[in-house]
Amino acid sequence: MEIGPLAVALGDPAGIGPEIVAKAWDAREQYGLLPFFAVGDRRSIETVWPGPIRQIASPDEAAACFGTALPLIQIEDTGLIIPGQPDLAGARCALDSLELAAGLARSPMVGGLVTAPVAKHQLYAIGFTHPGQTEFVAERCGVSKTNAIMMLAGPTLRTVPITTHIPLRSVVDHLTVELIVAKARATDRGLTRNFGIEHPRLAIAGFNPHAGEQGAIGREEIELILPAIEILRAEGINIAGPLAADTMFHARARALYDCALCLYHDQALIPLKTLHFDEGVNITLGLPIVRTAPDHGTAFSIAGRNKANPGAMIAAIALAGEAARNRLIYA
Repeated sequence: MEIGPLAVALGDPAGIGPEIVAKAWDAREQYGLLPFFAVGDRRSIETVWPGPIRQIASPDEAAACFGTALPLIQIEDTGLIIPGQPDLAGARCALDSLELAAGLARSPMVGGLVTAPVAKHQLYAIGFTHPGQTEFVAERCGVSKTNAIMMLAGPTLRTVPITTHIPLRSVVDHLTVELIVAKARATDRGLTRNFGIEHPRLAIAGFNPHAGEQGAIGREEIELILPAIEILRAEGINIAGPLAADTMFHARARALYDCALCLYHDQALIPLKTLHFDEGVNITLGLPIVRTAPDHGTAFSIAGRNKANPGAMIAAIALAGEAARNRLIYA
């Protein structure tokens, strides 16, 4: 079975999304990227890039022109686009692009979905009610937000935050044995399905300094993490921990696991972004489709200046292609 082209939502037209998608097309042969097509306003690309664009009406037209032009499905004219100056019209364009690209990705003719960065505060201003693009895509796929797992992936590290965009002081209130078990199960399946790892090795970080020092510095490890580990090991899942978070991300430690489960957002994202800032990818596990995104924001401060590094977008497109191939093998 042949893998269809990837749908790439351009994100906020005033951000760096259009530029890094165009630069990824420039680098398509160097990185062996699966054919992809952009979804958004053509002028957002033309404003920042002089290369060839071919408007298409359907994803099945993308592969034929991919070698000579960036294929694009046009979203309605959003008015004046000024890089670095987001507005509500641009937010509507970003949302429409995401909606259409996510819908196309659910069809057999499309191999997966890649999403460029959006400005959440602008989306909220036009009525967007989801915490982020991940939850929006999950809903469109009929998957509850608790079953959509955010994994951050780089060349030498993968991490999964068990809780995400909540205040740090609220993390303990959200953590449960059941939540840890559910996230670990989905991660284990996702590593096999999307990465082709037959017997994944998981590691889970402790919540407290030194993983709690056997209860001397907090009891979350004893009351939440260890019971979850017992359940997971009884199911045959290979998981180590709880490990002291300050010693589990150096090179020798990373060689011992395929993914690190972390208890809160920054515990997972700080090591990933420190090691792989320009090539980190956000991949959503637990969806019926492949979905990836570069692990960075809109970078309005450099938009339109030809300064945006496309590394993370290239990595997101490459990983989406790899995941699509692995899913075929898994199926």
